[in-house]
Amino acid sequence: MARELRDLSDKACIVGIGQTDYSKQSGRSVHTLALQAARAAIADAGLQTRDIDAILPYILGPTADEMASELGISDLRYSSIIKMGGATFVACLETAALLIHNGIARNVLVFCARNGRSGTRVTGRVNTIPGQNFRRDFENPYGFSVPGQWYAMIARRHMIEFGTTREDAGHFAVAMRKHANINPNAMMHTVKMTMDDYMNSKPVFDPFHLLDCCLESDGAGAYVVSAAERARDMPHKPVFISGVAQAKPACSDDLCNRPDMFEIGLTKAAPRAFAMAGMKPADMDGAMIYDCFSYVALLELEEAGFCARGEVGDFVKDGRIELGGALPINTHGGLLSEAHIAGINHVIEAVVQLRGDGGSRQIANAQRIAVTGWGDLGDGALAVLRS
Repeated sequence: MARELRDLSDKACIVGIGQTDYSKQSGRSVHTLALQAARAAIADAGLQTRDIDAILPYILGPTADEMASELGISDLRYSSIIKMGGATFVACLETAALLIHNGIARNVLVFCARNGRSGTRVTGRVNTIPGQNFRRDFENPYGFSVPGQWYAMIARRHMIEFGTTREDAGHFAVAMRKHANINPNAMMHTVKMTMDDYMNSKPVFDPFHLLDCCLESDGAGAYVVSAAERARDMPHKPVFISGVAQAKPACSDDLCNRPDMFEIGLTKAAPRAFAMAGMKPADMDGAMIYDCFSYVALLELEEAGFCARGEVGDFVKDGRIELGGALPINTHGGLLSEAHIAGINHVIEAVVQLRGDGGSRQIANAQRIAVTGWGDLGDGALAVLRS
């Protein structure tokens, strides 16, 4: 299995990226947003819309059929939906690489479009999470009905077992805001935040306060994956998919009855992805960590192997995760401070960094970046991307 994974390494590249502005009120339909991001990504790759022959859409928003029709794609060879919530767009890198390597497709379009603030908001996503019968009959009657409540339970357990504090999560949240403040496309670009602001923010779901929670956003992002040998002739420096894997936690539709609440999909996926790439977490120049909530990102850092379980509080201190630190994280501001576009913006930012196009938020000499995804009740995916 290890040899087979290595055979897939570096065979496919991200060759085009596109995104819209991010806002609370886009004034556009999700179809319009999707088309804007998709056309931008295809043009960025130096391709025509007719060159796309596979589409991997998000579970919410336009379908592959609708996009193919509206983009004028007459020979769509493959389409499918990967149902992993916020892990979808890292997991899609694996599917795209497989499609390319096996000759099923030449150019794969992946996109996400949401009116997550002005439209469906959180209720639209909750209905796609597994275990709805269990949720309806045993959790919803007690008001245990939204992701913030579920993940808060994991966070409190981590605090009890390892002494993790609100200040630890605050270091992460403040770093994300600092990065957003130098990203013109971030929703929080002009909104400063201090540790005092964080500590004094409104309680939401104990131990989560308002500034532990991601944004609700309107906008869209897209990327195109092509074969490595073709990528060298395209306009931009190719970004190689060196390693990628996805996995689900035990009891993937039920959080309360798990034998180990901290063992998530990423716990299994991360070692496979790093092995496929022939690299280790310590080899990364930066990381894009899925941050729907600050404490979720802390857990991911541990389970992905960047630090040992229970040590993340020290890991995120003293500027380590900020630009100029040992492991800059979410240089775009993340879901907490750029936008919540289901994590596709994390993949886009990794490409920006590996191309060297980050401007004032550029990671010096960035050559290897890890990107994580978290979905539903702990589905996980990790990709190792390199320039």
